[in-house]
Amino acid sequence: MTVTRTTGAGLRAERVSRTAGGTLILDGVSVTPRPGTVTGLLGPNGSGKSTLLRLLSGVLAPDSGIVTLDGDPLDALGRRTVARRLAVVEQQADTLVDLPVIDVVRLGRIPHRRAWTPSSAADEAAVRSALARTGLTEKSHQPWHTLSGGERQRAQIARALAQEPRELLLDEPTNHLDIQHQLDLLSLISDLGLTSVVALHDLNLAATYCERLVVLKEGRVVAAGGPAEVLTEELIADVYRVRAAITLTGPDRRPHIRFLGTLTRA
Repeated sequence: MTVTRTTGAGLRAERVSRTAGGTLILDGVSVTPRPGTVTGLLGPNGSGKSTLLRLLSGVLAPDSGIVTLDGDPLDALGRRTVARRLAVVEQQADTLVDLPVIDVVRLGRIPHRRAWTPSSAADEAAVRSALARTGLTEKSHQPWHTLSGGERQRAQIARALAQEPRELLLDEPTNHLDIQHQLDLLSLISDLGLTSVVALHDLNLAATYCERLVVLKEGRVVAAGGPAEVLTEELIADVYRVRAAITLTGPDRRPHIRFLGTLTRA
């Protein structure tokens, strides 16, 4: 088999499509996250956000198109190689075993170790750094099940950071969190300095914390760019069937959205 190499560093999806159960989920989607920034994936339920994240992570393969990492096809690199570069935080994570937080975070070192080998000094240093970056050092020996929802999400991000990735993919990480933990979590993600792609439902949070937005509708990209460029009253009406009023606020003129009601479908 001939392996195609494309130009360009980082993670890219080029015209990827995916069908499930005879239904087209993604249709020719291209995404190129900018290095070191946060890209928000937006769109209604069923628009393809989670499927796109799974293609970007290599968990699913596209039916057509290609996902590359530093120009190499993702499916040619091997899972361990990909996991040393790219980390994933799912919507909800749980464990049936009541592990202490530090052992949950240590799971992130699996791609860097051979089977059945003990943790190295480098492994433990990466774990301590991940705990510190997520503010969980003092809770490192606390049982997982005693954590709040926000702390569990932080622990999952710490586990991902222990992989020492350059790319971080997050699928609706603020679901089921109160507003304080939503803000804390997205602030943490934006401060990491990683190339992050995060699926979100809250448009105002996306406008506040993402440098770039990609909006999906029925499996296709209908808008991509900066928050003020993408989040218009016309787009919200078309994609979400909601009337909205938008004002630009702050020194960087981020959009703030006030929802006025739903639109009747034609």
